[in-house]
Amino acid sequence: MMDRRHLMLGAAAVLTAPSAVAQARYPDKPIRIIVPFGPGGLADVTARIAGERMGQALGQQVVIVNQPGAGGVAAARAALGAAADGYTLILFTNGTAISVPLVKELGYDPLTQFAPVSSLGFFDFLLLTSAEHPHRSLADFLSAAKAKPGALNIGTINVGSSQNLSANLFRSMAGIDAAIVPFRTTPDAVTALLRKDVDLVIDGYVAAKSLMADGKLKALATSGPARFAGLPDIPTVAESGVAGFDVTSWNAVFALAATPADIVQTLNAAIQTAVNDPSVRQRLLDLGIEAKGGPPDAIGGRLRQDIDRWGEVIRRAGIQQQ
Repeated sequence: MMDRRHLMLGAAAVLTAPSAVAQARYPDKPIRIIVPFGPGGLADVTARIAGERMGQALGQQVVIVNQPGAGGVAAARAALGAAADGYTLILFTNGTAISVPLVKELGYDPLTQFAPVSSLGFFDFLLLTSAEHPHRSLADFLSAAKAKPGALNIGTINVGSSQNLSANLFRSMAGIDAAIVPFRTTPDAVTALLRKDVDLVIDGYVAAKSLMADGKLKALATSGPARFAGLPDIPTVAESGVAGFDVTSWNAVFALAATPADIVQTLNAAIQTAVNDPSVRQRLLDLGIEAKGGPPDAIGGRLRQDIDRWGEVIRRAGIQQQ
């Protein structure tokens, strides 16, 4: 009788106790962030800086997994092959938004198959010229371009890149006739600028930082709606005569669409802790990135908005789907 009674009590305890799954605290193992670029790039470094502080806030290591590939397809497939349990995340960028209208068969839908968690940071492009170039301001460049249509040109990296589409948008909104010259890499474009083969290059702060410090390049303007905190003396494109011009790039963390809402909120809180940490903010600012988080729906809305916006730029520029 005693053994039977103990068995019954034991069974009752098992039935009334919370399940092991329910008891498990999230996270109880490392978290992966899949980055659609190789190691060492701006997105990769951003994820590593923020991820380190996120891990401290969560009490678990955040591991960066690089899955480079055109359109972020390899990264998306790797993420979609995992469980929607908050242990596999993906880094999306404004390049993700561009890929939707640019890539004919993307193979994934960032709007329906993924859930926004939070932005990590935002950054502008610089409109750069050689320090030896006669144009002392972007207004000078615009005046020269309008005085001699077709005489000036703008260098960017490959067609369809954020930089290249920014140049198309700039040319259209400024109402100038200037050729856009694509290069394979940023160093190629910068070398052409130093040789005066092109008159202007649109690219990121990191690409120009050391050459600006050496006095070889100068920034005429920044592409965002407000001056970049790291270069407060450089005016925006809008301030320089192209009203309404605003190109701001971003990096953000997304989870799989079916990830439980409470887990998304836990991740969001950890990201807010990371991007508000003074050390993280300074490290990112040194890369030209303004650390900034926010609620999930903010970056989700930004992704949707940028898909529509860049789709229109691609159509107007006559860029063929890849």
